[in-house]
Amino acid sequence: MLKQLFGALFKGDGKSSSRAAPEAEAVEYRGYLIISQPEEQGGQFRVSGVIRKPIEGGETLEHRFERSDLVPGREACDALMRQKAERYIDEVGDEMFEPR
Repeated sequence: MLKQLFGALFKGDGKSSSRAAPEAEAVEYRGYLIISQPEEQGGQFRVSGVIRKPIEGGETLEHRFERSDLVPGREACDALMRQKAERYIDEVGDEMFEPR
């Protein structure tokens, strides 16, 4: 809702010019799965995706990982997503799945 409001204020039509790029293959890091899901915006890619952790009973914990970084190429965006997600995992660990 806020996105539409700000979009209407700054763009006039409230419609976003971004679109989701296809999901990258999951990369395993210390028991977590990092999945890059960049958003294409004006020929660049915004760093975003999910961090998942499989747990007992076949369930999976998931944390949405969004950053403001824009990168000109998809491969560079996926690499930056992995790098930032790995650092986040090292710093925060399972606390990322706790309610805020």
